[in-house]
Amino acid sequence: MIQMQTRLDVADNTGAKQVQCIQVLNGSTARSGKKRLQRGGVGDIAICAVKTAVPASDVKKGDKVRCVIVRTKYPTRRPDGTYVRFDSNAAVIIDGEGNPKGTRVFGAVARELREKNFAKIISLAEEVW
Repeated sequence: MIQMQTRLDVADNTGAKQVQCIQVLNGSTARSGKKRLQRGGVGDIAICAVKTAVPASDVKKGDKVRCVIVRTKYPTRRPDGTYVRFDSNAAVIIDGEGNPKGTRVFGAVARELREKNFAKIISLAEEVW
C-alpha cells in the first residue's frame, strides 16, 4: 500500500529518479486515530513531488507530478487467489490524459494495469507480471 510520504522509484525515462507521494487519488481509506489515510495499490493514481532528478531533464526536483503506481512491496491479491508482490515501490509519471510522459518503462509491471486502462504503460514495459 502506498500512502502519504511514501517514497517511490520512478520506472521510466523522464529524468526523475525518486518521488514522494503527496496524495493518493481513488485509493482505499484507512483510519489512523482520528485521521483518514488514503492508501493506494497497483494501478492507482498518486500526486507526487520529485525528490531526485537527473540534471537537464524534463522533470525537475520539486515539481509536482501525477504518477500511476506500477509496483508495490505490499502483496496484491488476484481474483484466482494468488498474490503478486515486488521488491520495490515504483511509479510511472503520466500526463493529464493518463499517457506516460516517458518513452520507456523499466522493470516489471503488474498485470492489473490493463484492467485500469493503462494499456500504453503495459505495451512499453519490459515485462508484465
